[in-house]
Amino acid sequence: MPERKLTLISHHLCPYVQRAAIALNEKSVGFQRRYVDLSNKPAWFTEISPLGKTPVLLAGATAIFESAAILEYLEDTLPHPLHPADPLERARHRGWIEFGSVVLNDIARLYNAADRTSFDHGNQLLRSRFELLERQLGPGKWFAGTHFSLVDAVFGPVFRYFDTFERIADLGVLDGLPNVAEWRAGLAARPSVRQAVTGDYDARLRTFLAARGSVLSDLMTEGA
Repeated sequence: MPERKLTLISHHLCPYVQRAAIALNEKSVGFQRRYVDLSNKPAWFTEISPLGKTPVLLAGATAIFESAAILEYLEDTLPHPLHPADPLERARHRGWIEFGSVVLNDIARLYNAADRTSFDHGNQLLRSRFELLERQLGPGKWFAGTHFSLVDAVFGPVFRYFDTFERIADLGVLDGLPNVAEWRAGLAARPSVRQAVTGDYDARLRTFLAARGSVLSDLMTEGA
């Protein structure tokens, strides 16, 4: 297959963009980033992104939208596989990738919660998700043990939210979960994960959160 120039159309805060960037970094392939303002989408972007979302991967002149499709393309065309070779284990990993997407939705509900009851419920729900993950994680640094996988690429951006949240308030979501803590620390130190965002990510996320008019926004004001 001829080599195609890869351009990842990105938003600075999008966790799904981060998945694709992590996978590209893990596969040691050169690619460019092009950032788009999703609050003011340019015409060229809406032409290549039917859902108006990031990420979009330009492979030459062909646009691939939706992170799952992008990750599948990267697995099919590039070396250094991030999915297990065994079909059963690969299917299990796909399930946990979907679980990661559910956790991202839960995180969005938490930072958008407008009242304390909704906020506390969201916090408890996230806690239950990570308690389940704690039981799934076994020996080894990564989800699959010693091999970094797409599940790890999915949860790197998940834990990055908590790096910012925990500077705002003591949520307790990840407390007392040693397997999760080890996984989180390994992901935080992984070059591919660190390089998936710009250096001002935390500041950008805090600006975004402060504008939500939510309980978390109020906690930011109280802690200022």
